[in-house]
Amino acid sequence: MSSEPPLDPYKPSLFELLSSTQLSSLLPPSLHYLLTVATHRHPRHLLPILNSFHELHALLFLAIEHHYLTTYSSSFVENFYSLKRERALPPAIGSLKLTAEGANASLREATKLTTKDVWKNLAVLVGIPYLKRRLDESAEINAPRALLGANYTRMPPNPTLRQRFLHYYRWFLTNVYPSVNAAYYFSILAFNLRYLFSNSKSGSGVYSDPFLWLIGTRIRRLSQADFQAFEALANAPSSATPGGNLGIRSLLDPRLAMGRLGAGLKLLLPTSIFALKFLEWWHASDFARQLSKKATEGLELPPPIISYTPSATTPFKSSDSSKPETTSPTSPEDKSSEEPTNPPISTLTHLPIYVVPAPSSSNTESLENCPICLQEITTPTACQTGYVYCYTCIHRWIEGVHELQETFMKGGAEVVASGEKEDAKEKENYRETREGKWESGAGRCAVSGRRVLGGVGGLRRVLV
Repeated sequence: MSSEPPLDPYKPSLFELLSSTQLSSLLPPSLHYLLTVATHRHPRHLLPILNSFHELHALLFLAIEHHYLTTYSSSFVENFYSLKRERALPPAIGSLKLTAEGANASLREATKLTTKDVWKNLAVLVGIPYLKRRLDESAEINAPRALLGANYTRMPPNPTLRQRFLHYYRWFLTNVYPSVNAAYYFSILAFNLRYLFSNSKSGSGVYSDPFLWLIGTRIRRLSQADFQAFEALANAPSSATPGGNLGIRSLLDPRLAMGRLGAGLKLLLPTSIFALKFLEWWHASDFARQLSKKATEGLELPPPIISYTPSATTPFKSSDSSKPETTSPTSPEDKSSEEPTNPPISTLTHLPIYVVPAPSSSNTESLENCPICLQEITTPTACQTGYVYCYTCIHRWIEGVHELQETFMKGGAEVVASGEKEDAKEKENYRETREGKWESGAGRCAVSGRRVLGGVGGLRRVLV
């Protein structure tokens, strides 16, 4: 005779457990996306909810999961897969025959979740996923900050308690959390493999998750007795009073209200899954592309509104039309006295930003020169926008102390002969300053006018 233990019909397969886990993990981002779309239409009412989505989602599912655990001994998603949670059997009881497990009511009562077990499962179902989502979001936000260098990661002098806490929290996210996250997934993988190849009804082989092992809870399939108990529970409220009329007081009963909400969610979940799969098929099929193409054939779309694209380096037109045009290159002094054509506009101050023309792709000599000083580039330094300058030029430009910026903001400088110095002084008194009318371009790329993240710390030397 074979010594292998008989198969357990109430033990769910690993693929059932993975499907329920995957569906549970997809619910928060799906709800967050729907709330984000709705917030664009009603930001006044929904923006506070969106900002506190993780906390509100945790509180909502805490109530839902508590109802399902106390009523069906399962989570919301596990009930959809006809699964339940029960206390793990000791090794002595776990070796009993399967027929006893299905027929013995005292054994079912012994494996029923107690109030303490319910709160332990709530910590695993709601608390740990909430904590992990928060840590993942914080790690994603903190990752670019850690790449900017020590200036952005060191503790400030005389730190407050909040600054000290943020410093150590960011240090944990950068140095410790990746290892903790890897250990978390490796432990889940180890328990999944142990569960997949185990036929035992007790011990570590009945747990598919390390947290279920910690709280002593295993997941089983629903039996016929469980379905009969659920049916009797569903018929109990309607038979409590004659005619099945519960009255107004029943509408205010929180247990009955949660029961109706749970029944509605059981219908909403498969409907939403079907709608999601239909939308996935719709967007991936050629049929949807053909319909959208036919619908837009007769539309004449206006030209797109794009952000500022700097023009190639060309001499600025002189304000004095009587002077003959020359083909000599524009000097920085002449360039600072003229206002750029079609400058970018700041989204904060709504003022035009002072920029210099971009190098011309048709002129090889222009590409080799610094766009600011128009001389050969020394110590090439790349900005985050991709343009390369002299290190001193772009460093002073971002600091806002470059000669071109100062001259432009003062109203420009004119080159005059020695005999015209007195007239120049009189003109200078009447020259209007551009302070408050223009932005000098400090903290921005000199060509595109885009903000440089990290200031001068965001500049990178180019090895030629």
